Amino acid sequence: MVTYRYQSLEDYLISHPLNVDGVANDGWGGIFPVKGREIEASVLFADISSFSSRTLELTSTETLAYVQNFFSWITAEALRDRPGIVDKYIGDEIMVVFSKEFGSTDPFVDALQTARMFAENDVHNFSPHMGIASGVVTVGYVGTPLRYNCSVFGAPVALAARCASAKLTKVSSGGIVFPAKLWEGYKFEDVFRPSTAGGSVGWEMHAPQKIEIKNMPDLDVIHVEKTTVHISSWTAAERAKETIRGLEEDGRYNPRYK
Repeated sequence: MVTYRYQSLEDYLISHPLNVDGVANDGWGGIFPVKGREIEASVLFADISSFSSRTLELTSTETLAYVQNFFSWITAEALRDRPGIVDKYIGDEIMVVFSKEFGSTDPFVDALQTARMFAENDVHNFSPHMGIASGVVTVGYVGTPLRYNCSVFGAPVALAARCASAKLTKVSSGGIVFPAKLWEGYKFEDVFRPSTAGGSVGWEMHAPQKIEIKNMPDLDVIHVEKTTVHISSWTAAERAKETIRGLEEDGRYNPRYK
């Protein structure tokens, strides 16, 4: 049997039968499709820490370069030898979905390893907040005849985002937060092995703690903390400024407003 690597959620949907395929009425005469496929998946949500304060002194175009730098780096890590599919980019946020139907042997571990690589290769100190949740989601078409997209829907999506923004008693950069129940049956030394021969693990798992989740019941979560810190001599904001400066010098950026 040939196993394909899906580049997008739409590629996946086109390649499989839908288990919901109909139309509905919005109550005001509008007809909308309900088309999708239910799968079990793990969702990884990540965004840039302190994004507003970091970009406060950047121009709008420098902010574009800053965000693009983040997405370019984090997507390369997300797709490196792992069968995740990037669902969407929103503002400074990225969501990656892992499923056995996309080629994962263990979607939760793939999500954890991807989050780990985000943190361990964070040369520009984006220090992303990262949350993971697992469960049944629906990959479906969303929109209207004016424009349709494919996305993932379900409680794990919201929960992964809430875990990423969780208020913990101990907060650090490069941390991963997920519901404690997902860790059942796993061993820390198996999942967080040293990334290089003879190297140190560089991660610490904290005991479960109960947190408040907006519009959801309180939840026991586990926080895995990166114990080593990379000190960069060049921040992402400085890199964004230099990028735009270089484009302007090359005549490829002409500011409309000074």
